Amino acid sequence: MLHAILWQENADIVHACRHHPFVRGLFAGTLAIEAFRRYVGQDAFFLRAFVQAYAVALARCESLAHVRQLYSFVGGALEELKLHAAYAADLGIELDEVSPWPSTLAYTDFLRRTAWHTDLGPTLAAMTPCMRLYAYLGQAGAAQRRGAHPFARWIDTYSSREFDLLARQVETLLDALAADTPAVHDAYRYSLQCELQFFSAPLEPGA
Repeated sequence: MLHAILWQENADIVHACRHHPFVRGLFAGTLAIEAFRRYVGQDAFFLRAFVQAYAVALARCESLAHVRQLYSFVGGALEELKLHAAYAADLGIELDEVSPWPSTLAYTDFLRRTAWHTDLGPTLAAMTPCMRLYAYLGQAGAAQRRGAHPFARWIDTYSSREFDLLARQVETLLDALAADTPAVHDAYRYSLQCELQFFSAPLEPGA
């Protein structure tokens, strides 16, 4: 399966994400609330672009069955935004006033550019890593969690069977629509590199 090949060949970046200081702090419950606050605002900005990229892919899709699948993915991303809205309310974040960081813009611009200017294969290759990585991290966080946890809602969302199913469905569509080409491999790896930088940015001085 193409999705499994792509995941395995990028194991180095996945490992770096899993052991990133931001992620380690998130799992341990020791991450500074201000760093998490900054992350939530940027992730909500990113998810809006993610929804837009799905919508563009949906509009370019010829198969009605694939349209239905992409439509369900849009719904999944909108559910994620509800999680961010809840966190924003708790943390006093005005999501409509969030200014994207360079690392966030690099990722969202890449998603939009790929969706508009390539076919569905590279587009799905650009979007699948986020889904699979977060399902992987959510499950890792759930296995590590003990007792009350300040980031339980985040861990519960991404470790859920529903989110893992959604990631599997995206991977299945990737397998159906993407060819094993350099463009697909490059899009998948670049997205994972963006994810790694996304975790670094909230910890940087002056963020």
